[in-house]
Amino acid sequence: MSLKQAKVGVVGCGNISAIYLKNSRWLDILDIVAVADLIPERAQARAAEFNIPRACTVQELLADPEIEIVINLTIPNAHAEVALAALEAGKSVYNEKPLAITRTDGRRMLELAASRGLRVGCAPDTFLGAGLQTCRKLIEDGAIGEPVAVSAYMLCHGHESWHPDPEFYYKVGGGPMFDMGPYYLTALVSLIGPIRRVTGSARITFPERTITSQPKNGAKIKVDVPTHVAGVMDFENGAVGTLVTSFDVWGHHMPNIEIYGTEGSLGVPDPNGFGGPVLLRRAGEKEWSEAALTHIYAENSRGLGVADMAYGLRTGRPHRASGQLAYHVLDVMHAFHDASREGRHIDIASGYRPVPLPVGLQHGQLDE
Repeated sequence: MSLKQAKVGVVGCGNISAIYLKNSRWLDILDIVAVADLIPERAQARAAEFNIPRACTVQELLADPEIEIVINLTIPNAHAEVALAALEAGKSVYNEKPLAITRTDGRRMLELAASRGLRVGCAPDTFLGAGLQTCRKLIEDGAIGEPVAVSAYMLCHGHESWHPDPEFYYKVGGGPMFDMGPYYLTALVSLIGPIRRVTGSARITFPERTITSQPKNGAKIKVDVPTHVAGVMDFENGAVGTLVTSFDVWGHHMPNIEIYGTEGSLGVPDPNGFGGPVLLRRAGEKEWSEAALTHIYAENSRGLGVADMAYGLRTGRPHRASGQLAYHVLDVMHAFHDASREGRHIDIASGYRPVPLPVGLQHGQLDE
């Protein structure tokens, strides 16, 4: 099926923009026509590197009537401001993760989009990759029976040893839950379904961090958000999940994600990637085996979520990396922090689950 391309503008030309611009070349439904950044030189450099027709200001990009979708790759604190401005300008918007810093801003985005007949999408779109889509197919085909429980771990010692400007990871909107939680929670909601209740415990282990990377080597960071978060999730289908995210761990042997069912166990690949391996151990078997991938997009395919939203705009179908999914993830992440602070379970009313990708797609396509 041949669909009209969507004209796209990119706001934010930092590190992550390169993979979006690169992949737009083979995502046929996307036509990136402009890039913008608060630092004009960065936009100009990206435009030259990827042969984008125009580098401009954010205001000029939002005023361009040709642009239908804005990809918002700004820092988390700016996600809501830029997204709301794009929606006010009559454009659908696709945010980098998280959707917003606050639930209030996330709801404002969804309400404004609905009132204007526009769409909101949000990273991560790694759940559309070959690895996680294969896992979902195995679960839905009954390979492990009914999901009973899940364990998920994202453990490291933070970013100040390698990131050139790591301070924002330790401020509101950062921390391991808001930085990496979106990958894990988006994967889990896709694989198992919506989350109905959570509780958790969180702490700040090191109130001050010292940057050892360049160019800010030796600078101190005051830590304002929890850096170790241990959460428990009750899914709507009855499964019970454990999620631990931490910037306080030097080393570990924990899996990324494992799902335990009544008829077997599933080893899920890194949700920050698109490929495998996918490991399966059925009831009665003594060893794990690697399952063949059933879907395409095993390489770094960031931008699939934007392309899927463009397909939705053209055909009227829902898109998968949606604002509703991202808001559910945002709601759950806040709930872990809330539960620790308040000492209680938090009920979640924002449940959402995307439909899977079909098998047998051609590269660059998202519909049969």
